[in-house]
Amino acid sequence: MNNFRSGFGNIPPVVKNLLIINVLFFLATLVLQARNNFDLNGYLGLYYPASENFKPVQFVTYMFLHGSFFHLFFNMFALYMFGRMIEMVWGPKRFFIYYFVTGIGAAITQLAIAYFQAAPIEAQLPAEAINAVIKEGPAILDTQRNWSDPLIGKLNLIYNIPMVGASGAIFGILLAFGMLFPNVELMLLFPPIPIKAKYMVIFYGLAEFYFGVANRSGDNVAHFAHLGGMLFGIIFIFVWNKHKFNRLN
Repeated sequence: MNNFRSGFGNIPPVVKNLLIINVLFFLATLVLQARNNFDLNGYLGLYYPASENFKPVQFVTYMFLHGSFFHLFFNMFALYMFGRMIEMVWGPKRFFIYYFVTGIGAAITQLAIAYFQAAPIEAQLPAEAINAVIKEGPAILDTQRNWSDPLIGKLNLIYNIPMVGASGAIFGILLAFGMLFPNVELMLLFPPIPIKAKYMVIFYGLAEFYFGVANRSGDNVAHFAHLGGMLFGIIFIFVWNKHKFNRLN
């Protein structure tokens, strides 16, 4: 607990660089949109693999992009508050690997869910309709429109709306914080009550599962990506601890 307090005012190197890079990407997004009408999120955000805009590098680049100032602010605030404590305990190398494992794991999870949503729709549509979604869908969405047919319209959203944000990795960080500092009391914003870190992690995990299963797509939040960050975080921690144990014996 003393280490937790003494290191509270410091920002270790990986967290500091992640904060800087995310802010720079956000500023670049604003500048390119204003000056060149170029949507960086639409280029480096993570697309469904069937989309013509999909590129493997997006599994990494999507983590540095954000849809709004508040999206960026809350993710970076959580990274600053919780990530630095984890990096101080684990060290820069382990924290760096963990951050990207959980972020990429979140992307894999979200795409897996998207596949199970898209597959039954594709089975009901002719090949011509699917090809139209691939070829024409992005341009239609750029005009703030979509197909009136509910199946084609939903498939277009799955194929051609990119995922952006560091939230998957941030939820992985929340999980790690709850495991490292389970009894540290945190103050929630809404409602403003204290809660132990381990209970906060459980609460957020259950909430994301509920909203994901309830299919609250109107909130434009990738809930299963958040759960994926937590899931890959658990796997990483257990594999790392097992490897460390075997190495010592």
